[in-house]
Amino acid sequence: MRLMRIGEPGHERPVLVCPEGRHYDLSGITDDIDGVFLAALANNPHLVPAEPALPEIDITGERIGAPVARPSALLCIGQNYAAHAAESGSETPEQPILFYKSPNTVVGPYDDVLIPRGSKKTDWEVELAVVIGRRASYLDSPADAAAHIAGYAVSNDVSERAFQLEESGGQWSKGKSCATFNPLGPVLVTADEVGDPQRLRLRSFVNGEPRQDSSTADMIFSVAHLVHHLSQYLVLEPGDIVNTGTPQGVALSGRFPYLGPDDVMEVEISGLGRQRSVCRPA
Repeated sequence: MRLMRIGEPGHERPVLVCPEGRHYDLSGITDDIDGVFLAALANNPHLVPAEPALPEIDITGERIGAPVARPSALLCIGQNYAAHAAESGSETPEQPILFYKSPNTVVGPYDDVLIPRGSKKTDWEVELAVVIGRRASYLDSPADAAAHIAGYAVSNDVSERAFQLEESGGQWSKGKSCATFNPLGPVLVTADEVGDPQRLRLRSFVNGEPRQDSSTADMIFSVAHLVHHLSQYLVLEPGDIVNTGTPQGVALSGRFPYLGPDDVMEVEISGLGRQRSVCRPA
């Protein structure tokens, strides 16, 4: 199942997307694609009826919003690909590195990204986003994680490296929580359709030039490991988002220039879709 939200910010409507490109209105089933809906869907996989039972709609010209509304938490894993840790000048972590982004950084997959005032080191990061569908606390093992995952989406963990590393005071969130710093979507693909989340290709481009090209197979800590691990320290709620880390090929490596106004970021993950964000000055 593929879910999306369309409409202007704050007024998005829930939509079911079908493989042949047709779109169906879910407003009769739920007001939004949020934690309440995802929890209900986890308990009743047949909550969404077959497409012919839903009204078909034309979304031509509509804005596409983030596929999940109002996450209560946006949790991020740092340096979860060995080559990215190396290009960052860090040792491979022995435990998952956790940091938070403000949930209001989440924007649509084609919305503009705002370069913060005073920024000289704004960077891109294609990531696999895990969307939680069932409350997870003290899971017994990584094998239990799958039952708590609603699905997956493309995420761009945009970062300002000077804010993150030079002006941080020891934490990363200053460089991660600037407005618009987490384009998400275009769709939420349910876990049953994605299959093995450790076999997905991730790529990013800036102004049409390739930057990152890797696979989730190269994660240091797998999706299942991360969900289980996090549940030992905090409670994951339906609708929460976990950004699982980015591979090598970011500007922090020194191999590419940082982002500036009018630069175009494109990020994609196989089977989950592609984003396109234009950078604008805040």
